[in-house]
Amino acid sequence: MKTNYSIQTEKIINELKQCGKTPTLLLHSCCAPCSSYVLEYLSEVFKITIFYYNPNISPEEEFIKRTEEQKRLLKEMILKNKPEFILGTYEPYKFYELSKGLENCVEGGKRCELCYRLRLEKTAALAKENKFEYFCSTLSVSPYKNCEKLNKIGQALEKEYNVKYLPSDFKKKNGYKHSIELSKKYELYRQNYCGCIFSKPI
Repeated sequence: MKTNYSIQTEKIINELKQCGKTPTLLLHSCCAPCSSYVLEYLSEVFKITIFYYNPNISPEEEFIKRTEEQKRLLKEMILKNKPEFILGTYEPYKFYELSKGLENCVEGGKRCELCYRLRLEKTAALAKENKFEYFCSTLSVSPYKNCEKLNKIGQALEKEYNVKYLPSDFKKKNGYKHSIELSKKYELYRQNYCGCIFSKPI
């Protein structure tokens, strides 16, 4: 039986609302469109800092374009707790190192799993370093990402770095659909590939 991570998220949110706490959350963002719904959903309860760390994105011009869209969205969205922003270093060599021998893997396979971990681990390490109470990623809003693998990695990193991981399946409750609606509202650039060279249409 698969775990319902959306219910787990709701349980944590309800508990925080009842005790009146607004904990800090370091939220890894893969792109502005995916972050739109997640920001709207979580900003009522968390003090969010977006961490934009995506060494998988290729080419660098694409990385810059997506970064600027993320910054613009943060400026334009009206949210209860205004998010802050941290830009991670663009380190494509790290993605290519983990991809060696896995260049022909299908989307969602071992290469993607290692890419999830690369980005989530950087987020967990930064969360610990800066004393954030929680960390999480927007990746689960996409129906193309393996939610089970994402959450298993996050839970393992929680133990390793001693920072609470917020379980998620943000595509549930029409999350993905709403992210598309918000993308239209804010006229966001929606890329036609995940970001890495292996997912780019020929």
